[in-house]
Amino acid sequence: MRPVVTIVALLFILCFAFSCKPEQKPIPYGAANCAHCNMTVADNRYGAELVNDKGKAFFFDSSECMMAYVNEQPELGKNAAFLLVSDFTKPGELIDARRAHFLQSKQLPSPMGFYLTAIGESAAATNMQQEFGGRLLTWDEAVLTVKNNEKPE
Repeated sequence: MRPVVTIVALLFILCFAFSCKPEQKPIPYGAANCAHCNMTVADNRYGAELVNDKGKAFFFDSSECMMAYVNEQPELGKNAAFLLVSDFTKPGELIDARRAHFLQSKQLPSPMGFYLTAIGESAAATNMQQEFGGRLLTWDEAVLTVKNNEKPE
């Protein structure tokens, strides 16, 4: 009888271990408050999400709020299972923030005034830059832009 108890215990531990795998969650637009500024997360062109290594999701009204949050808590950003931003060209679709292209253009106001817009594909980012002007940034450059409070003139 003892081996059965051991097997059941091992199965329980394995099920628990696999069920705790961090996963991205859909952003509840209109129902969640930004983890950084406490504004309602409302615009599906600008939402962002951080999922920590334990699977807890934090929602943001913009990529720049998530960047500020990561600047304030660098270990949380470094150890995050997911850093996601909405692709402006595909509202509501979340993409990996570390691979996104960020256009900072005065012609595209974002919720927190840094004028940062996340775009998933390089060609789309280049086309938007040609249309709206501004500068293209990587994730690391955009995080530094927020840290240094750099806004376009």
